[in-house]
Amino acid sequence: MQLRSVTASLLLAVGVLCSGCGGGAVATADSKALNVPSKEELVQEGPLGDRVLGKATAPITIIEYASLTCPHCRAYHRDVFPRVKREFIDTGKVRYIIREFPIGRTAGTAAIITRCAPAEKNLFYTEQFLSRQPEWVSQEVRPDAIYAVAKAGGMTRETFDKCLTNQTIIDGLTEVKQRGRKFGVIGTPTLFVNGQKAQGTVTFEQIKAMISPQA
Repeated sequence: MQLRSVTASLLLAVGVLCSGCGGGAVATADSKALNVPSKEELVQEGPLGDRVLGKATAPITIIEYASLTCPHCRAYHRDVFPRVKREFIDTGKVRYIIREFPIGRTAGTAAIITRCAPAEKNLFYTEQFLSRQPEWVSQEVRPDAIYAVAKAGGMTRETFDKCLTNQTIIDGLTEVKQRGRKFGVIGTPTLFVNGQKAQGTVTFEQIKAMISPQA
């Protein structure tokens, strides 16, 4: 199967949304205009399962939908997520789930590779792709540049090439994105914090405010 057709199937199943990220506004469940699903719907796993950080018994669940080509996602993982991890995930207060919402063929290709990697390396690959965006993000898919990032996690070229044609992962990621759209995800990052929704430029203070009444 051609690389273009593989990543296009992941992209076109849900449609082209934007150039790579959401807007700057942050919203919570207080807005009637938001399509916020129930907690039970949100935590239901897709066909590939969820990649989870933190204790399964944590009282609060945060679900992040991210596109690896999104500059807002890069900024969030650089400036906000480390503190969220240190203060909430590592202390047992938050169970954190990162779900794929690739926007564009290049993002779709990186999402396939990240999901194909071992579960324990999911966060490593996610942050590698986000922090190294200038090296591999472009309008046309550049497999060699994407592999250069994947190689940092120990992935061989043979494994990389096989991952790109793994139809189970491609179909599963398509369903993850379809469910994300059903939940009202139209850009990235979009976070759900125990029934509240935040999207676009999300700050640590906003996440803390959404967590504090429940912590």
